[in-house]
Amino acid sequence: MNLRNCSRCGKMFNHIGGPTICDQCKKAIEEDFQKVKQYIQDNPTASLRQIADDNEVSSKQIQQWIREERLMFSEHSPIQLQCENCGASILTGRFCAKCKTSMANNLATSFSKPKQVMQEQIKKDNKAGMRFLDT
Repeated sequence: MNLRNCSRCGKMFNHIGGPTICDQCKKAIEEDFQKVKQYIQDNPTASLRQIADDNEVSSKQIQQWIREERLMFSEHSPIQLQCENCGASILTGRFCAKCKTSMANNLATSFSKPKQVMQEQIKKDNKAGMRFLDT
């Protein structure tokens, strides 16, 4: 049994994996998220500070939800997000669609290259086989 203290309330709980937050705090965070989400839908021109103050949620928590792509803002919102890679304007997350696609393609090609190189080395080695020492 892996007992830990909740990072939010300090209560001890059985930690299985993931963030060190107890079940009650997870439920409270999810309720706060639903409240913030509804507030943004009702007030699409609200600023980040106004959203945080009116819902009694930290702006850091709201920014985390934005990075996780759980919250999305309209194009007319005063909250302007920029892609961390190219600086393009985005509505949610950390990267624009173009940069996400580019990163995914780079990752896919980096994993496929070593397999091709190893296959080419095997084909080029014509003297493969057993060798004996002359004694």
